Amino acid sequence: MTETIESAAREDDRRQTQPQTQPHEAHPRRRPRIHRAWIVAAVTFVTIIGGAAFNSLPGLLIDPLHTEFGWSRGEIGLAVSIDMALYGLTAPFAAALMDRFGIRRVVAAALTLVAAGALASVWMTASWQLMIYWGLLVGLGTGSMALAFAATVTNRWFVARRGLVTGILTAAGASGQLVFLPLCAWIVDEHGWRPASVTVALAALVVVPFVWLLMRDHPADVGLAPYGGVYVEKPAPARGAARRTVSVLFKAARTGPFWLLAGTFAICGASTNGLIRTHFVPSAHDHGMPITAAASLLAVIGVFDVIGTIFSGWLTDRFDARRLLAVYYALRGISLLFLPMLMAPDVRPPMVFFIVFYGLDWVATVPPTLALCREQYGEDSAIVFGWVLASHQVGAAVVAFLGGVARDVFGSYDVVWYASGALCAVAALMSLVIRRARAASEAASG
Repeated sequence: MTETIESAAREDDRRQTQPQTQPHEAHPRRRPRIHRAWIVAAVTFVTIIGGAAFNSLPGLLIDPLHTEFGWSRGEIGLAVSIDMALYGLTAPFAAALMDRFGIRRVVAAALTLVAAGALASVWMTASWQLMIYWGLLVGLGTGSMALAFAATVTNRWFVARRGLVTGILTAAGASGQLVFLPLCAWIVDEHGWRPASVTVALAALVVVPFVWLLMRDHPADVGLAPYGGVYVEKPAPARGAARRTVSVLFKAARTGPFWLLAGTFAICGASTNGLIRTHFVPSAHDHGMPITAAASLLAVIGVFDVIGTIFSGWLTDRFDARRLLAVYYALRGISLLFLPMLMAPDVRPPMVFFIVFYGLDWVATVPPTLALCREQYGEDSAIVFGWVLASHQVGAAVVAFLGGVARDVFGSYDVVWYASGALCAVAALMSLVIRRARAASEAASG
């Protein structure tokens, strides 16, 4: 099977390079209708889905782990927060490592780490093991396949349709949630949490052959120009990946837009991964809703997340990214303020409306944020976006931990919903004061 896939990929590469290698042929073969960039994007999409499988688990396992081991929700939330923080902090270094060692090697190693962490958790007996397996191993693995991975692929393979492709690849995480949340919820409910962890590990391992056989690091590897651009030679491997990552951070940190983008994206992470993805299911369960029903609602968020993110990418190609961010954060904050009033033992129409609305807004912030990074920081934009994504995950990690602590202290999540809604209002204001690239560069040079 793998030999067939590899031979098909080689034949596709040969056909696409044929017009360039034989320009004087009397009847040159026609290029395939599908540019190789779209194949690479498709593999990237599937890879992010496989890596996102683990992100479906934490919210489902808080109650089972609390019941079986007696660990507090704060302890479990701490393990999730370590995972989220490492997810973000690994991303900028992963982008530089992809420049040094290639996309295929880095992503294949990352998927293997995710599988190892998920499998090892099956035998854990202490909370510190949860923090090692879920926090350290899975955090490093998923961080290496974070949105900086999507940014690297988009920047290398696309000149036209970058906003649209960014939206599609961003939506892959939501698609993974759509696929794995109901499945994992059913497995946890019927067979326990351990088979669910094994399922996640297998999902990550299945993707590895596709990455190795079909992914290409650069358009020049197959003799092509980026989609919508002109042919450029593949650059030499960038040495000193860690040094470059840190130097890009220090350079970007001298500009105001970086801190505004990092601050808004930290609030984005706090109000999505840290809050809803981690604590929505246990919060709904507190109000008498079955875990499978609450997980299905999160899966519905994934459906509309795909729609909202792709549409946001389309809008980003046409409108001011700063104003789009302000609208997204303002609407998100308003919806969170109403959420405590919508909690009930069963699924009612107002809750369905919230889920649809929140799904459309979930990661709609990514395409305009990446566009602003690209506008402000040019060739370093993928690494800068990696650092901005780190702030996203730090914000998520803080709320994942504090949300569990708040539930232990106050007996409910209401205070967390209200505080997150207020933070989103702050993010909307911060988005509006981001300066355009020319003004920012003049300030930095002065």
